[in-house]
This record gives sequence, C-alpha cells and structure tokens, in this order.
Amino acid sequence: MRRFFNNPMAIILILVMAYLALRGGVINDPVSWLWSKLLIIPGILIGLTVHEFAHAFVAYKLGDNTPKYQKRVTLNPVRHIDPVGLIALFFIGFGWGKPVEVNPFNFKHPRRDNFLTDIAGITTNFIIAILVAGLLKLLFTYQAMFFYTSGGDIVLTIIQNTIWINLILMVFNLLPVPPLDGFGIVTEIFDLRKYSWYYKLYNAGFPILMVLIIFNITGRVLLPIMDVLYSFVLGIFF
Repeated sequence: MRRFFNNPMAIILILVMAYLALRGGVINDPVSWLWSKLLIIPGILIGLTVHEFAHAFVAYKLGDNTPKYQKRVTLNPVRHIDPVGLIALFFIGFGWGKPVEVNPFNFKHPRRDNFLTDIAGITTNFIIAILVAGLLKLLFTYQAMFFYTSGGDIVLTIIQNTIWINLILMVFNLLPVPPLDGFGIVTEIFDLRKYSWYYKLYNAGFPILMVLIIFNITGRVLLPIMDVLYSFVLGIFF
C-alpha cells in the first residue's frame, strides 16, 4: 500500500475523489450517500476479484508460475485489491485491481500467451455480468414477489450494481492506456515493443490515466458505451 500513497499522482487522485464525493451528496444527504456506496461493495469485490484471478489463472495455465508464487491464483479478494483503484471505483465509478505480474519468458508463445492473459480479465467480467443478469431473470421468474419487500429491493440493487461494475471493469480496462489491459492487447496485436517510444509511454501510463480520470474524460467517453452494454446484457434475458 505504501508505494501508492508515496506516489504524488495517487495523492492528488484521492484528494480529487474526496472533493467529488463531498460535492456529490455526502454533505447534503450523507446517510443516502453512504448506503448507496455500501450496496456497490459486493459488486466491486466480485468484479475486481474475478478479473485479476482470470489473469493469474490463464498465465499460470500457459506456463508462468509467477502468479502462483505470488498467491494470485485465488478468489480471495484481499490478494487482488489495489488501494487507489478500489478508492477510484468506489467514489467515481472507474477503477482497477492490483495488476497480476507475469513473466513472458515462461510462455511458449509469448505474444499469443500475453494476449490471452490480457484478454482473460475483461472476458471474465463480461461473462459474470451475463450470468448475474441470468440470475436476476430466474429470481424474477420464480420469486417475483420477493422484490416488493425491503430485503428484495436491497438484493435487486446489489445485483444491478454487480452487473454494472463488471461491465465498468471490462470497458475501463479496454482503454489503450498502460497499464490497463487494452494497452497490453494492442501491444501484442501490433507488436509495439519493437518501437523506441514504447517503454517511455508505458512508464508514463499512470500519470496519463490519472489525468483522464481527474478531468472526467473517462466518464464522457465510457458512460455512453456503458449504457448500451448494460441494456444489451439485460436485454438477453428481459
């Protein structure tokens, strides 16, 4: 955790998120704000955990023992939580887990296996979103009256949040900005490592990502996509 909070960009991000939270309703209605945030925690834990687990599992199966040695091939959320990414996801809706470290020299086919490892997380988030939407359909089909109770309303909100968070993680991580999965996918497709500017861009990735978040560029670009995807996933069953 220390390495994040020693990063000036991380501190700036946390301060900005605190400001956005205060402006967004903490002062006006702190109870409602806190309650709404509590109801997204299950979705966050599920989404981050399955995303990073998928990276670790695929890399391990393709021959890299690094995730296994670092105890990342697990569904224990504690192993996959990145403090800054968690705070970002909690407060502003876009975030990330602790990146899974991979040694490509352990792969038989480095470019292909790197690509499969990179795409595993976002693919798993999409699958989970669809499965949870299917669960929602089953509950509506066989226990519809449950949703008219106070407990049912809470469960409904948690399920909807879980679908949304998994889709957020999928779409956000597709951004071609290091160290997000989208950049790794583009790197393997176009073999970007052969260019002299690759490592300079990779090292500048975190500041670039913070600027995109702080100035809400991610929100303006991704939220319209999210609305379409959310409707699509629910439309499979409803």
